[in-house]
Amino acid sequence: MKLYIQSGAVLIGQFLNRSSARGFTILESIVIVAILGILLAIMAPGWASFMTVSRLNAAQAEVYQVMRDAQSTARRNHLTWQASFREWNEVVQWAIHPASLSPTNAVWKNLDPNIRLDAETTLQTSNGVRRVQFDENGNVNGQLGRLTLSGKAGGRTKRCVIVSTLIGVVRQGRDKPQMQDGKYCY
Repeated sequence: MKLYIQSGAVLIGQFLNRSSARGFTILESIVIVAILGILLAIMAPGWASFMTVSRLNAAQAEVYQVMRDAQSTARRNHLTWQASFREWNEVVQWAIHPASLSPTNAVWKNLDPNIRLDAETTLQTSNGVRRVQFDENGNVNGQLGRLTLSGKAGGRTKRCVIVSTLIGVVRQGRDKPQMQDGKYCY
């Protein structure tokens, strides 16, 4: 119990010495910040690529579902329905509507703004609108093709939705290292 015998000034001095030993020096702080900066610089491209792939996968799933919804609506209503796609103000949009309705009068919805239509897209175009029509049986009205999506930030990652047969088979594809029929997404 000699601790109580010491003077208050000595106790304060010992406390200050102990507390200053608990912190970091400026040099140590700079080294930690530099290491964190290097790690972030290494991870940033991988993270950006991961985000692009995630956005493309989500957009591909949405486009696939749009086409399937148009097909099932055509069967259910016994009318020809159309899935339409366009780029409007640099944003890819889609609409499902009866083929008798002009696409300009359809209700358009946006895909992720970081996604664009790729040059590999081969769906028929009419007045700047890419489309695929399904008749009352869910068959395609002769417009086979693909809608290919890529990221606006660049990169070679692509995702596509392909209308591959006249009986209305719609499938999803992704970029491959080898070309097939002049396309990387199949």
